[in-house]
Amino acid sequence: MSYLEATNDLYKEAALTPDVGLCCTTNPIWQFPGLSIPKIMQEMNYGCGSTVSAQDLVNNPKVLYVGVGGGMELLQFSYFSRQKGGVTGVDVVDEMLEASRKNFKIAEEENDWFKSDYINLVKGDALNLPIADESIDIAAQNCLFNIFKAEDLKKAIGEMYRVLKPHGRLVMSDPICEQPMNEALRNDDRLRALCLSGSIPMKDYIKALTDAGFGTIEVRARKSYRVLSPNHYPTDELIFIESIEIAAIKDPMPKDGPCIFTGKTAIYYGDEAYFDDNAGHVLLQNQPLAICDKTAAALAKTGAPIHISESTWHYNGGGCC
Repeated sequence: MSYLEATNDLYKEAALTPDVGLCCTTNPIWQFPGLSIPKIMQEMNYGCGSTVSAQDLVNNPKVLYVGVGGGMELLQFSYFSRQKGGVTGVDVVDEMLEASRKNFKIAEEENDWFKSDYINLVKGDALNLPIADESIDIAAQNCLFNIFKAEDLKKAIGEMYRVLKPHGRLVMSDPICEQPMNEALRNDDRLRALCLSGSIPMKDYIKALTDAGFGTIEVRARKSYRVLSPNHYPTDELIFIESIEIAAIKDPMPKDGPCIFTGKTAIYYGDEAYFDDNAGHVLLQNQPLAICDKTAAALAKTGAPIHISESTWHYNGGGCC
């Protein structure tokens, strides 16, 4: 049995018998005005964060969500895209698709505004999406891509890049791990399916996105997620796993490399009213400016009186690059 078959079997079981603790997270369940999320959807929330952000979801976007779970994020996305087929959910597990269909009927009873036909459920594979090129405004996945091994991860990200419109956004939440894992962990298909042993360092995760062509990366959140301890897992050391929320934007790739925002800020404190680096960045006296890591490094080299913060791993737009 391959690791992908093990994953499909695990989520078939989770569709037939909801597993409340499968992917518990510190994230709140986002409740928007007039939105009621059925209890069954909350119990089948098999993610490690959230991919739903109001700042992305303007003007009735066309949304793609891969790996439908119990349908909670599909419902949340449809709150912002109230049109027939405005949201497409893709999953390879028949039982998960059927569970979501049933859950949407419950959601219709709890939400006067919601219609099941706002969401189009499609059987399909993340490695070969049944979606047209450049047809999607927002693509999302939650705690799925970390399961993939390197070559399959490359394919999955490439497929998301293909279906997005220019300047479209891929919004993702996945576990990451900065520590090396032994072969026993890496080769345990069930632990990989449980979103544990497939976790990779954040720099490798971001590189996979920029290698696909995404010119702008936003690290929106970085949080504690799990530990793999020797008394429960085949490891001699305690391994700490975090979860991240990232938006990868299909912007053109800059000549000097991608713009990666990790929550750095620059503040000019010199004697003049502003500082201009003559490269597109103007810093007003004592006014914070969000900057990408590339710009932070360039400003540091100027020797100007500028305070540059460490990465906060939290970025919600604004600033310049």
